Amino acid sequence: MQRREFLAGGLVGWGGGLLGLAVLSGCRNQQYARIIKPGESEMVGSHKAGSETFKPLVAESVAKLLGRHSEVPTQMASYPGEVVRPGPKHICFIGVENKSAEELGDFKDQIYECIDSKILECGVFQSINRRYVDAGLRETRLRPDQLFIPTNMRTFTAYMEQQGQPFDYLLYAVLTSGTTRENKDYQRDYLLTLELVELRNGQTDKQSAEISKGYHHSAVSRWSAEHWFK
Repeated sequence: MQRREFLAGGLVGWGGGLLGLAVLSGCRNQQYARIIKPGESEMVGSHKAGSETFKPLVAESVAKLLGRHSEVPTQMASYPGEVVRPGPKHICFIGVENKSAEELGDFKDQIYECIDSKILECGVFQSINRRYVDAGLRETRLRPDQLFIPTNMRTFTAYMEQQGQPFDYLLYAVLTSGTTRENKDYQRDYLLTLELVELRNGQTDKQSAEISKGYHHSAVSRWSAEHWFK
């Protein structure tokens, strides 16, 4: 009788333990989501840069760069016969080049769209639609870095004009990073540089924005797991 009670108690104990492990396992693997309301703290990427890094970089660099050029009065013709288009200046935004230590993933397109939206918000400039830009590069078989060659630039601008999309400036965006390590922790400095090239005279203007972010290795989760299963 006592043996049966002992075995039953043991099975119940083991069953309770297994049930407890199952419950803990279920809780540990549970995933949920919530809407982040305006003004609330956004999530910070634990392993690489996220919106907390890219949004401020875009906002600062675009505002400072276009702010300087929005104060410049409308240019007069430099030589007889030069066509000076009235109204807002048109910017051909070529794209985002990633030279950082991280893969951008879906953030590459989002950075492009954020910069493009900021250009329109300033009210002084208009951007060429991305579909026209991509089609122009594809049809002329040119890469963005090849546009600095004068003959390639003339080919590209001629094609865009044929499509009814002339422009006054070329805009490039480059993301770079630098990493400083301290044992298992490290700091990564993100630098977003915008380069604006005026088509009529070839003059270049640059504006950069920088954010430093610390990544810290923690052994708490590992300690907790070892503690539970001792």
